[in-house]
Amino acid sequence: MTDDDAAPLRHRNRWQFGGGAIDLRRPALAARPAPLRTEPAPVVLDLSRTAIIVIDLQNDFCTPGGALDIAGIDVTLLAGAVEHSARAVTAARAAGVPVVWLTWGNRPDRANLPPGVAHVFDPEGTGHGIGFRIPGTDSRILTSGSWGADLAAPLTVEPGDIRVDKYRMSGFWDTPLDSILRNLRVDTLLFAGINSDQCVYATLVDGACAGYDVVMLTDASATTSPSYCHDAAVFNTRQCFGFTTTTPDLLDALAAAPAADVDG
Repeated sequence: MTDDDAAPLRHRNRWQFGGGAIDLRRPALAARPAPLRTEPAPVVLDLSRTAIIVIDLQNDFCTPGGALDIAGIDVTLLAGAVEHSARAVTAARAAGVPVVWLTWGNRPDRANLPPGVAHVFDPEGTGHGIGFRIPGTDSRILTSGSWGADLAAPLTVEPGDIRVDKYRMSGFWDTPLDSILRNLRVDTLLFAGINSDQCVYATLVDGACAGYDVVMLTDASATTSPSYCHDAAVFNTRQCFGFTTTTPDLLDALAAAPAADVDG
């Protein structure tokens, strides 16, 4: 097996060889139209040019014993996002749509962490924020390689999925996310995860500003903020940046679409 064979959706952005010349044309991606019910208007996805990004569904945020739970925040509010995201991801894989897991996974030394981000997770400066060891465990809050950075059950990173650590509310800053998406040659991004009004929204807005088409899955996104914060993120997504849909509508669209080219 070559390195390309192990890569997600191999050969999407590769030169062609043969005939005594290097052909700079990329392989053609056959269009795979998928009508999708969205607001404020329906759209037609091209599944050959679409990826799903699932944000921050990790133990520190979604699981009892994680950072939010020990801070006294009700993590059961996020259970629906985990459940719907699991369904969306399973269907996306089956349809040949790339799955990108985008989660907080800071450097253990926090060397690239600006003070404003550190303040968000430790507003009183007690040292109990990012990198703090949760009492009775070996897990450090939102730190790469720790239990808290692992995906919340039953979510798993499957072969062919892509995992990206992030260090800001937006996953486009200081990460390889944009380079990965451009090498996958995708134009449209489906968004799920938490918090819908914070990291999901920040990443969605930056994606829209970078020229991607953006669609938020409203039932696969959730927040521990007041409900009006979620409502505002949904409203602004429709008003200013892109579209919103639901998991059942996405599943219908994926099921009805042309099959993926297994060689693509």
